[in-house]
Parts: sequence; C-alpha cells; structure tokens
Amino acid sequence: MTRVVLASRNAKKLAELRRILEPIVPGVQVLGLDDVEPFDEPAETEPTFEGNALIKARACLAATGLPSLADDSGLCVDALNGMPGVLSARWSGQGDAENNRLLLTQISDVPDERRGAVFRCAVALCTPDGAEVVEHGEMPGRILRGEQGDGGFGYDPLFAADGYDVSTAELPAEEKDAISHRGRALRTIAPAVVAALT
Repeated sequence: MTRVVLASRNAKKLAELRRILEPIVPGVQVLGLDDVEPFDEPAETEPTFEGNALIKARACLAATGLPSLADDSGLCVDALNGMPGVLSARWSGQGDAENNRLLLTQISDVPDERRGAVFRCAVALCTPDGAEVVEHGEMPGRILRGEQGDGGFGYDPLFAADGYDVSTAELPAEEKDAISHRGRALRTIAPAVVAALT
C-alpha cells in the first residue's frame, strides 16, 4: 500500500484530510504524525500560510523519507485587517473555545454587513525526489453573532460560507468538504500526490 504522511496530530483535521484525499488517491495509506517515529517538529515562523505549510512538509519528509503533505490555514477577518490569519490557532494563546470568544469580543460592535471573512489554506507536498508543490484554497463567508453547531473544529461554529444560512459546523462533512478551503486545496494538489506515489 502506498503511504503518504500528513504532518498533523489534530485528529479532526486528519479525519477531514483523509475523507477528502482517499477517494481521490485510491489505495493510499494516510499516516499522521502519531503513526511515524517522533521527530522535532519545527516552529511555524513564516508570515504566510504557504511558508508554514512548507516548513512542516519539509521537516516531515526529512524525518520519514515518505512523501509528506502539510497544510496551514486560518481565518482572515475583514474587520480585523485580515487577522487572525496565520495566528488563527494561537489567537488567544489558549484553545478553540477561547479563540472563538476572543474573536466575537473583538468584532462585537461590527455590523452584519461588515462581518466578511475568508478561510484560507495552503497545502504543501514535498517528495523524496526533491519536488515541492503548493496549492491554495479559499472559502469566503461571514462571521456569525454566536456559535452555531458542534461539528467541525476551530472557528467553524462562527463561520457561515457564502450562500449558506448555517455555520460550517452545522454542515454534513461531505458538504463542508465540497466547499471548504482545505477541500479545494487538496483536490487541486491530488494529481501531484498521485504522480509522487506512482
């Protein structure tokens, strides 16, 4: 069975990435960081999603010798000049619930028509032959007034994609995958994954 490593320990993110990738790349065995020998994971020090995705994919390839995928993604809020952006996971310095509370507080006085936001994602693939490919995906939408739904993770309960009246945390997994920033980036990079594994 052909193996590729997703440089993540986030169980919900791994499940999402596997759901999207496995039907596109038949026979692939998708490993997470908990499935490989531990290695020193680099800090995400780049100011862009692409830079951080490459840092993680390069380190994973160097440690495992296997084709390695990594994503970096975040929520870019218009009223916050694109923040939290690459700092999305660390916005409050604590966890998802605290991040969501902080975001709601920061834009509490912003009217509905100015609550635009976009989820952005960069997915990097690094392969043993030295190839590096990066693809991007976006999901535009808006920030809701409060959390809705208990699916997804991160800011999903606060985000409604364009054309939807529910949060992405309320969407069935397959429907979210079809429109999500990560889903779009992964479907675009899938041909490069197939090429690397054949």
